[in-house]
Amino acid sequence: MRIGPYEFDNNIALAPMAGISDLPFRSLCRQLGAGWTVSEMVTSRPDLRASRKTQLRLQHGDGSDGPRIVQIVGADPAQLADTARFNVDNGADIIDINMGCPAKKVCNVASGSALLRDEALVADILEAVVNAVAVPVTLKTRTGWDAESRNALRIAKLAEASGIQALTLHGRTRDDRFTGHAEYRTIAEVKAGISIPVIANGDIDSADKARAVLAETGADAVMVGRAARGRPWLLGQIAARLAGRDIADPALDTIHTLIRDHLVAMHAFYGDAHGVRIARKHIGWYLDALPFAVSNTQRQQINRAVDGTTQIALIESLFSSNAQEALAA
Repeated sequence: MRIGPYEFDNNIALAPMAGISDLPFRSLCRQLGAGWTVSEMVTSRPDLRASRKTQLRLQHGDGSDGPRIVQIVGADPAQLADTARFNVDNGADIIDINMGCPAKKVCNVASGSALLRDEALVADILEAVVNAVAVPVTLKTRTGWDAESRNALRIAKLAEASGIQALTLHGRTRDDRFTGHAEYRTIAEVKAGISIPVIANGDIDSADKARAVLAETGADAVMVGRAARGRPWLLGQIAARLAGRDIADPALDTIHTLIRDHLVAMHAFYGDAHGVRIARKHIGWYLDALPFAVSNTQRQQINRAVDGTTQIALIESLFSSNAQEALAA
């Protein structure tokens, strides 16, 4: 899988997810086998560039684990072009344009998937951003605004004509949000209708599902989103299966180490107090994926931790008690 001059280790990507795919999580997923990752979406509003939230989203690794891909969001072509230039000047290797976010607060300002209702504006944005930077520009979008107005193929052709170098397509409309099931027929139609790489996204939660989606759509790659929460090793498992190998779920002691290291990274990245709060949702997803039951009392105790040392100590205790129970059995 290639985007411009960049060749990835495999064709399995981690989706950009606001509030989730921060630098610690992206780094972990790359370590565990993701071919590439994309930043959380960064606003095109210049007045928000100095905010703590935006500054954290603009943090990247040193590029040693692959190109730094920054997703930008907005509705004004000139602002988006300026944001693309700003991010390239600050180390971005690839710019990704968000036209897929279904969140109300994004769509209410005519950004994200709301743009799919204005194809002329889509064309203006794509042309402005592509012409603003010398790095590859990609697009992430949905199949349309709703079931009656699926226009993904027209959007894809506009993207190709403008110089977009890869297209990620989530198999839902904006109206679907994340309900129901993703459909892949539209992705197959788009892949057949354009020549740039197409990345299939939506409900890819296992190696078998990834293989089936690639076969059905003819896509060049798949992007995994929500299924990676609490299971960051999933991307490496999918990549291995597609390469003809099987990787089992990590052993319990390995999961223990992964969680602890992820918590330490979040505490360091955000600072102790903020890091503890951010870590709570990741801990919840990890606990849901564990091969042993975690009681509500244990969950509540972990969620009440207010400092990193206590949070990690409670995780250590959880795994220690489970290991003792397994030995006793």
